[in-house]
Amino acid sequence: MLKPIIHYGLHLLLPLAIALLFFRKKWFKVYLIMLLAFIIDLDHLIVSPIFDPSRCSITFHPLHSYYAIMVYLVLLIPGKTRLFAIGLLGHIIADSADCLLI
Repeated sequence: MLKPIIHYGLHLLLPLAIALLFFRKKWFKVYLIMLLAFIIDLDHLIVSPIFDPSRCSITFHPLHSYYAIMVYLVLLIPGKTRLFAIGLLGHIIADSADCLLI
């Protein structure tokens, strides 16, 4: 019961905390941009079952791989992709925490 609360809490509250702490004047727009990082969960659609609570997403799904994470780190450099990259990396952090709880 605690695992989904931690998982989805991190997915939703970590970007919100970052937006409120570092981008106070435009926090809502920044929060929405970071939430767009959920798009990387589309890679769950190419496996069966789509959702398995006992599976760790990190390294299992292509957009959750170490290679993809390196790309997300590079996306931190240009200003135009930085917020989205923060959202992607926050998503990876949330999924990593989930993996620790399996």
